[in-house]
Amino acid sequence: MKGLREGQLNVNLRGSCGQSLGAFMVQGIALDVTGDANDYVGKGLSGGLISLRPPANEPAGAIIGNTCLYGATSGKLFAAGLAGERFAVRNSGASAVIEGAGTNACEYMTGGVVAILGAVGDNFGAGMSGGMAFVYDAEERFEVMANPDSIVWQRIASKHWEGVLRALVDEHVARTGSPLAQTLLKNWDAARGRFWQICPKEMIPRLANALSDSEAVAAE
Repeated sequence: MKGLREGQLNVNLRGSCGQSLGAFMVQGIALDVTGDANDYVGKGLSGGLISLRPPANEPAGAIIGNTCLYGATSGKLFAAGLAGERFAVRNSGASAVIEGAGTNACEYMTGGVVAILGAVGDNFGAGMSGGMAFVYDAEERFEVMANPDSIVWQRIASKHWEGVLRALVDEHVARTGSPLAQTLLKNWDAARGRFWQICPKEMIPRLANALSDSEAVAAE
């Protein structure tokens, strides 16, 4: 799974990709798409890198389909647009940035880090037992969409976790040129206050870095 060094093979694509783009892709391979892709992007992703952006002068919209990043174990996905339903279901180790998602995002997620720079659909985080997620909530609707059974959510209260999120957004800009992400970075002091950090309840006592800096100080 790690036989190729990072950046060994880079593939540039233009247009509309079919289903299962980059499925089971391993470390060392990068797919860079100017266009869009169908369902199951990054299914079983195992160390590869996938980046997608709309063509120049076209507004961001739906850019990947349903059930993307399903069962991924490692690697990264950056998509400058919206994902369909069940994004990152059973993700167990990949990192991703997208700009909105449909229903059931992060369902049964067990690992990895997902940042969503826009609205999400209903039942977010159902059965989520690992990993971490961040959602930018400009319309203040996230709390209605979240499934409270297995997750907790709060505003970002830790320099460590803010750094994790900021690094992902920085890389999203570098990989896709996302205008939305650039705007967030330019107004970061205001933008950070609109992010929710979502953590599985069962992970809270196991975190190497607390959700809040005040909690970390109290523990010391």
